[in-house]
Amino acid sequence: VQLVESGGGLVQAGDSLSLSCAASGLSFSTYAMGWVRQGPGKEREFVAVISWSGRATRYAGSMEGRLTISRDNAKNTVYLQMNNLKPEDTAVYYCAAFRAYVGSEYDFWGQGTQVTVSS
Repeated sequence: VQLVESGGGLVQAGDSLSLSCAASGLSFSTYAMGWVRQGPGKEREFVAVISWSGRATRYAGSMEGRLTISRDNAKNTVYLQMNNLKPEDTAVYYCAAFRAYVGSEYDFWGQGTQVTVSS
């Protein structure tokens, strides 16, 4: 299984970023897919998840309203649009294949992409 994230970078507070994750080696369309992040000195935390069909989404409360997660099952790709970024959003963002839409456990994750938000 490979999950390859892209799209991270250095931005200023208030800017937007779009992350992508290309998946291979798994039955992508049967997995809930999502994102988790780990900030400096912090534990890894849930960010967003989308159901296998794309019809249901769920977001971390701290970022709700600033995120949009989407997926393209034909391309085995999941996306995360992040708006109005804040310095506290600085973290490594990991794509993950979740065991279930309603849970927080995941079976696979990628190498991560760094997002740095300057004030």
